[in-house]
Parts: sequence; structure tokens; C-alpha cells
Amino acid sequence: MWELYDRMIEGIPHDWKAEEIFRGTSFACVLSNNGLGIAEPRPYDLRKPLQTKNLEGASLREVAACIKSWNFFEAATGLAAINAYYNNIDVARSFGVTISESLHIEDRIFDPFIMSQNTIRGKKVTVVGHFPHITQLMAPICDLSIIAVHDPQQDDYPLSAAEFLLPESDFVYISSSTLIDKTMPRLLELSRNAQTTTIVGPSTPLAPVLFSFGAHDLSGFVVKDRSKAKNIIRGAENTKIFATGQKVAFKIHQYQQALDRKN
Repeated sequence: MWELYDRMIEGIPHDWKAEEIFRGTSFACVLSNNGLGIAEPRPYDLRKPLQTKNLEGASLREVAACIKSWNFFEAATGLAAINAYYNNIDVARSFGVTISESLHIEDRIFDPFIMSQNTIRGKKVTVVGHFPHITQLMAPICDLSIIAVHDPQQDDYPLSAAEFLLPESDFVYISSSTLIDKTMPRLLELSRNAQTTTIVGPSTPLAPVLFSFGAHDLSGFVVKDRSKAKNIIRGAENTKIFATGQKVAFKIHQYQQALDRKN
């Protein structure tokens, strides 16, 4: 079950360092090679952390290995380190991700739920994680089931329902936070019959290896204004993190095309 995590970590170059590490109430943050990786902590920090030393200056791989921690605040720092590499603008572009030159871009352009409105019409759709406005946006046009990761709302299914709902779904959307709580490998396995499986959220690594485990689309976020993002995470500015960069959609065919160009 650790293979997905190990392969993401192994893809990070040995010479990348974790230059800055900090965590606010909403996001963990790791800065490396001018790339800022973020991840949303999950509310579970009762387990002892794997690392107690100062990790600033350590290899990015070492910090990324914290994703394996069962202390989910520490695991969020590990995921932020993974994203500091894969969601680095230059690295992401080399994999085939389309990123605009402008500082900001309209979020709707790459919003996975808006982009798939015509495709999912009349289909069986399961979303793991209760995203804002998801019911109003999707319930009228498809057979929608929502599985709560945390903070369930009315009519949400518990996580155990994934064993029954995902194998029967045409389209699956999985919150990137499930990388932190370690449920993603099983969720991807359960979704192997889906026409499209999308990993969603600002914590999503734009890591091509996820395609090997059943994902078809990675809907993530790239930070462009690092200074503003750090201020938001530290609490110095009160605005949404999406004001600091661009949502992106990285589809499996884009990666295949990038590989073809390199070959």
C-alpha cells in the first residue's frame, strides 16, 4: 500500500532542499527551489510525529517522507513537500501541464466539476469529499453520491460506503486529502471501473505516477505569488489561497503527449 507514496517520493531529485517549512490552521507549506507546495492538514494529531528535529535545510525527499506519518498534521507537511516539487511551475510544465503566464487566471476554466458538466449528465457519479456548492452544481444533472471525508452533511455517505459505491460509478472524484489519511490507494483501486477518476483539491500533487495507480485527471493548484501565499498561511492576510495562483487540470493524455515529444 506504500508503493504509491514511495514512487512519488522517489521522483523528487536528491539535491532539492526544504528551504522553509511552516504550517497554519488551513495549510502546511514547504518552499523549495522557488516552488511553494501546500497541503491541507486533517484534524488528527494525536499520534507522535515521525520527526522531531528541525527539517528546514533537510532534503526535500526526507521531508516528503513525512507523508507516511499517522500524525496527520505531520503528514500534511510531507504532502506539501511533495507538492513543492511536482507543483513547481517549471516541473509541472515539463510534464505537460498547461500553466498560464499571467499571475491569476479565472478558476472556472480549470474547475473539474464545471468542466465535466456535459460529460457526467445522466451518469452515476461519486464524490469523495463534500466540496463547496457540489450538490447544487451536480445533483440536478446526474445520479450523485457524496462520501464524507470529515464533517458530513445531510445525506452524505460514510467513508465505508466507498466499497459499494465506487465500483458502480461512471465518474469518481477523490479529495486529495485522502493522501494524508492514507485511504487514497484503496479508493483508486475501487474506482478502476470508472470512465474517469479525478483527484481534486489544492493539495493534489501533479505527479504523473498517480496515473499508474488509476487516476485519469489531476485537478490541482500551482502557487505563483509565493509571498502572498505565505502571508495567507501565516495569517497575515485574510483571503483565499486561490488568490495566489492557478487551478490546473492535468490529464493523462497531456502527460502521454509530453512523453512523445521528449522521445
